[in-house]
Amino acid sequence: MSLPVVAIVGRPNVGKSHLFNRVIGEATAIVSEEAGTTRDRHFGSAEWAGRHFWLVDTGGLVEDSDLPMDLAIRRQVMQAIDEADLMMFVVDAKVGVHPSDARIMDILRNSQKPWLLVANKVDNPDSTDFYEFYRLGVTDVYPVSASNGKGSGDLLDAVVAAIPVIEEDPSDAIRVAVIGRPNVGKSSFVNRLLGEDRLVVSDMSGTTRDAIDAPMSYHGQELIFVDTAGLRRQSRIDDGVEFYSSLRTRKAIDSADVCILMIDATEGMQNQDLKIATMAWEAGRGLIMVVNKWDVYEDKTDKSADKFRKDAVEKVPYFKFVPFLFTSAVTGQRVTKALDLVLEVQEQRTRRISTSQVNDALEELIARRQPPQAAGREVKLNYATQVEVEPPTIAVFGNAPDLIPEHYIRFLHNGFREKWGFTGAPLRIVLRRKNS
Repeated sequence: MSLPVVAIVGRPNVGKSHLFNRVIGEATAIVSEEAGTTRDRHFGSAEWAGRHFWLVDTGGLVEDSDLPMDLAIRRQVMQAIDEADLMMFVVDAKVGVHPSDARIMDILRNSQKPWLLVANKVDNPDSTDFYEFYRLGVTDVYPVSASNGKGSGDLLDAVVAAIPVIEEDPSDAIRVAVIGRPNVGKSSFVNRLLGEDRLVVSDMSGTTRDAIDAPMSYHGQELIFVDTAGLRRQSRIDDGVEFYSSLRTRKAIDSADVCILMIDATEGMQNQDLKIATMAWEAGRGLIMVVNKWDVYEDKTDKSADKFRKDAVEKVPYFKFVPFLFTSAVTGQRVTKALDLVLEVQEQRTRRISTSQVNDALEELIARRQPPQAAGREVKLNYATQVEVEPPTIAVFGNAPDLIPEHYIRFLHNGFREKWGFTGAPLRIVLRRKNS
């Protein structure tokens, strides 16, 4: 990550996620009255006064707990501090100085990195006493209200003054959403790609609730991996946090360039897998199928992978255009191959074919098979051109586009695929009437 990193830390329920959402400008972090809702580090791209930086929302730090989840969150917070250029230490002005605040402050001081003390929930500075936090030995206290935005401008002025001046436009990064049902190994897969335990991994289904942004660089290309909460069938989503997690996953798909759909090899292709794949495909995203846990797939032969893929294509025909990768996040088998596939699929998704080439291909296809007549009327296709990328979209112009049957559109689609592949990318064909 070449941009500066600012981490938000503090004990549970002081409003860290509220502040994160306020700075980012949208509700990307799940906010709940339930302590411990934020479990992973949550990355977001922020900008203030022309300065770009990564903002990191962390789970609430509980120093006295030996519960497994609290220990996992603590490790995540410590790693976030280690990676950060600046910390925002958030305290609750309504509660006042809490014993845990002093212990967290000792951790920040021991890190020997700059940090700012942020007194949150100061909705009205005239009626809220935040001055007692000065007895913690700090020079400045920044009173803010994450809920209504008061004081956030002064705080962000202090943030951009304290972070390194490293400017880079992150817009050329490829966003990769890692999607799939719960507990198929998405977090383990991303951790293996990143070479570190960036995300909380647990055998308990549903550990990841937010969509977690994890940036990395590969062959000079910035990639942002989004490890999403698993999508369940709607009938199984029975609490508020689960419901909003599913919305975040859908939003992660919508904002992604390429989606990696992870499937549990030991369970095979499930109907929910097909629904998630179709959601990404219809949204125009690049798609890669990663079959995880291949190391424990039973009765495996040298033809098992081909059979798995063939069975999938029989269920969903467009899967024949999608690359399949058979991996193990535990052993690392073929995991890094996914990075090459991401670059390839995004290149195919942004590929532009010249109008002359598209027209030549259309002429070849028409010579091979003429459009069928409709109601005794001759249907002509005159020319075609690519009108969009991401996903590739080809417009075909003719005298009666509304009379062209679906099977002939599929014929054109397959013919264009034969020419240019567009591997892992949806290819859309739009029919338009030629101007007379």
